Parts: sequence; C-alpha cells; structure tokens
Amino acid sequence: MRKKIYLSSPHMGDKEQNFVQEAFNSNWIAPLGPNVDGFEVDLQSYLGISNASVLSSGTAAIHLALILLGVSRNDEVICSTFTFSATVNPIVYLGASPIFVDSELDTWNMDPELLEVAIKERIYNGKKPKAILLVHLYGMPAKMKEIIGISNKYEIPLIEDAAEALGSSYHGKKLGTFGKFGILSFNGNKIITTSGGGALVANDKEAIDKSKFLATQARDNAPHYQHSHVGYNYRMSNVVAGIGRGQMIVIDERVKQRRANNCFYHEILDEIRGISFLKEPNNNYFSNYWLTTIIIDPKETNGIDREYVRLALEKENIETRPLWKPMHLQPIFENYPSYLSGVSEKLFKNGLCLPSGSNLSKEDKNRVKEALLKILNK
Repeated sequence: MRKKIYLSSPHMGDKEQNFVQEAFNSNWIAPLGPNVDGFEVDLQSYLGISNASVLSSGTAAIHLALILLGVSRNDEVICSTFTFSATVNPIVYLGASPIFVDSELDTWNMDPELLEVAIKERIYNGKKPKAILLVHLYGMPAKMKEIIGISNKYEIPLIEDAAEALGSSYHGKKLGTFGKFGILSFNGNKIITTSGGGALVANDKEAIDKSKFLATQARDNAPHYQHSHVGYNYRMSNVVAGIGRGQMIVIDERVKQRRANNCFYHEILDEIRGISFLKEPNNNYFSNYWLTTIIIDPKETNGIDREYVRLALEKENIETRPLWKPMHLQPIFENYPSYLSGVSEKLFKNGLCLPSGSNLSKEDKNRVKEALLKILNK
C-alpha cells in the first residue's frame, strides 16, 4: 500500500531538539523550568500580548478561563455550535449550560445577529450569560467588530478559542488578543505543536498569575503543602515547552506553507462546478488556513457528494475529514438551548477538510491532485 497522506501531521524541524536537549543537559525534567518561561515570552512577543500561561492542553485553558470569569453551576455560557467538543466540555465540567449559536456563511463562525438574539432572550428569561465563547474555525477570523460590539454592549466577557487560529489576524491584530482571554492549542495536528499542550493568554496579569496558581494544584505560599482552593495539574512540562520554543522559530514559515496549500487546492479545484471554499471575506481577514476546507454540492457535481469523495480518497490512503458535526447535534449536548439558522448543519453535510499539513511534499500534492481530479471528473 502507498504511504498514508495525513490530514495534518506534526511537522518537526531541526530547532526543537536543541531546546529539548538543553532540558536534559540541565536536568530540568520537571513540570516547570526555563523552557516554560521562554515559551511564554515567545508567545507574548508573537501575539503582542502581555501575559501567557502555557498549559497541558487548550481544553485546560478554556476551563481556567471560565473559572476566572466566575462561571459555576447553573450559569449559562454562549458558545459556537460549529466546533470540536473540547470547546464545550469545560462549560459542563463546571455544571454550567452551553447555549449554542449557529454560524454565518461568510466565515463559518458565530453569527453576530443570532448572538444578539440569544443574549436578549437569555436576559429576558432572567439569566444573563456569564461569558461568550467564540471559536475561530479552521483559522478563519470571526466577524470581530460586530461580536466585540455585542460583548461590550451587554457587558459579557469574550473568550476567544483560537486553538485553530494561531498566526491568523483581523485588521492586523493577532487572534486570541481581542477578548478577555485567548485560548491556544499545540495538539499534534495544529499549526505548531508540542505533541500536546495549550496556552491561556491575556493582557490581565493578575488573572494569568491566578491561572498559573490554579494550574499548579493551587498550592498556597507556605513551607508545607497547604491548599485553600481547588487546584488542577494543568501546567506544561519543561521538556514539552522546549519543543514549543523550537516551533515558534518557524511559525511564520508554517503559516506560509499552510496558505500555499490553500492556493494549491484553488488552482486545481476552482474550475470544477459544485466545489467552493472557505475564503477570507476581505483584506481585513488573514487566515492561517490551518486546514483547507471545501463544500461539495452534489446537485452541481453529477451526484458526487462529500462522503463519496472522502471514501474514494480513503481508498487511496489519503486522509480527509468531514467538517465538525455541530454540537447541538451531538447526543451529549442535544438538549441544551440552541439558536439556529441551519448553516452549520448544511456545512457539516457537504463539507470536507483536505490534507493540509505544512510538511506535504510535492509528491504528496501530486497524489492528492491526481486522486481528486479522477474522482470529481468521473
């Protein structure tokens, strides 16, 4: 069988090992250390933000952000329905309820009009949401001007889930820096990776300091082990942070490679009827195009649908993936309130993520091109 072409595999270079080896040489094989401090400084510098805390996962970062905003049992948090479950799970960890808001077609992210409808109705029902949890899907910036305006109007803090969007920007400002808190992920398939990991970022030093306290088991300042708060084992290790430091050296190159993949797919698919892409709405939006995504309209492709293409590529040992199944359709979340337009359900039905790793070789791309054209021209 021909080698597998993955959707988005880790892309290691020759820089990461230097930092990891430094951790071994200095015997900093511990939860914290110089690489952790250095990785946080690297992120702050890159994002143009004053504080960062690197953690065990993006999920941990969301959990801590919600805790810092005072979310607790029976509260409500508005969040995007078109996302991965890791966005929503921390809301439920705290005994709160997610309130799902559908997408708009321009960016596939949270619809500002539906967001305001949801807020008004929740307030009318006597329960003002404690936070808005917004996702920048597949690296595409959401309609931040409108969403920030609504967040400010109703005085509801905004958390940006930029797990897929490190390197993307809106009006030249990096995503993850617009809200009260920003969330990053360094999972193995992300734009940069530490194998697993994440970060919480903010311009609020007191809040980030508290997040670090909570993330290290909330140990009080005492010579013995004393605890006045519930804590978590969420801090990143010094070894893993070394991988992140090496990845930060090449992040601009990784973004460039992902965007080049997107151009590659446009070149081979733009002229094929029934195929459309998620695109930057205008020059104010800059996407890292973490994954290149397409919509397949079987009415225009002689009946060829998303699933036919996915399975045909799977036979060629080429990995693809449907777009996210909306959270309001998930068995575990289907009974929570939702404000829907049908957009995310249609995107899920017809959408496909194409191989988008920054380490795709010329040979890989030729294989994908050959397979796609064979399938779609059938």
